Amino acid sequence: MKKSFLLLLLSTFSFLQSQETPNIIIMIGDGMGLTQITAGMYSNNNTIALEDFEFIGLSKTHALGQLVTDSAASGTAMACGIKTYNGVIGIDKNNAHQPSILELGQKKGYSTGLVVTSSVVHATPASFYAKVPSRKLYEDIALQLSQHSLDLIIGGGLDFFNKREDKRDLIKEMNQYEFVTDLKEFQNTTSDKIGFLTYKKEPPKKLEGRSPALDELVATSLEKLDARKKPFFLLVEGSQIDWGGHANEMDYMVSEFKEFDKTIEKVLDFAKKDGNTLVIVTADHETGGLTLKGGNLEKATVKGDFSTEGHSAAMVPVFSYGPFSKLFAGIYENTAIFEKMKQALNAEQ
Repeated sequence: MKKSFLLLLLSTFSFLQSQETPNIIIMIGDGMGLTQITAGMYSNNNTIALEDFEFIGLSKTHALGQLVTDSAASGTAMACGIKTYNGVIGIDKNNAHQPSILELGQKKGYSTGLVVTSSVVHATPASFYAKVPSRKLYEDIALQLSQHSLDLIIGGGLDFFNKREDKRDLIKEMNQYEFVTDLKEFQNTTSDKIGFLTYKKEPPKKLEGRSPALDELVATSLEKLDARKKPFFLLVEGSQIDWGGHANEMDYMVSEFKEFDKTIEKVLDFAKKDGNTLVIVTADHETGGLTLKGGNLEKATVKGDFSTEGHSAAMVPVFSYGPFSKLFAGIYENTAIFEKMKQALNAEQ
């Protein structure tokens, strides 16, 4: 009798553990299609962190009424679970504002943050907190971010906060935040809410010396969020993989991917040690229509051609690790990424 009761107790405890609300980290390589990943892998001595992920799926990226998406529509699909028009952020076809997975997490008591290599008001990060009819309304997006209460805000775009047409200084208005100015300050601060606006406008290329490195920023962010002893939601974007594709510059694209891959490795190491962190790595779309035509494995070089300076309609891979990761296997619309994250979010605490 005692043995049966003990087995029942252990089984129940195991079930409850499996249902525990996990940390959720979504990492978006903007413009990172399968060929970008392949080019980065062969340029990195034929190895990448993505090889350690448990499940792989494919995401259909089309926008509402258009086969080729932009980052606003695709970001909104993943963040809010709806198809919308290109250029639109957080608003559906009926002009209704839709809550994002980050906002649902906040209601559940999650800590929240974003770390990007673009400005923090760019289309992809904005999809997780803003509701605007045009992605180009950067000052409106910055205002919404200033009122949103994320715990960590890291990326470029300082001028959209304190060099505004309306003359407001949102940095001063965000008096609950400590705004740090370098990596050391970020590492040392003990503030509950932290802003690190790394550049006045869009950050430069990695090839031009952008710093701090994305992996360093994310490693510190994980330390800060983990120390709070409650679940967290973190968005990480390797934003400029996309910009390298738009420029049709292989070196630009590959260097941005390599930094993103180093960041994935840091996140995966954290998830393996933590044991209750769901990691999703995907893209909003492919950029450049890249075709790989050759290269040299021993020299870790690749050669390729781009077919467009815009985006393509190719499906993009979705890699997942940790609790609920099995949900991300298969082929599905990009809106399903929201639904799958929501399942993880709604697990019993």
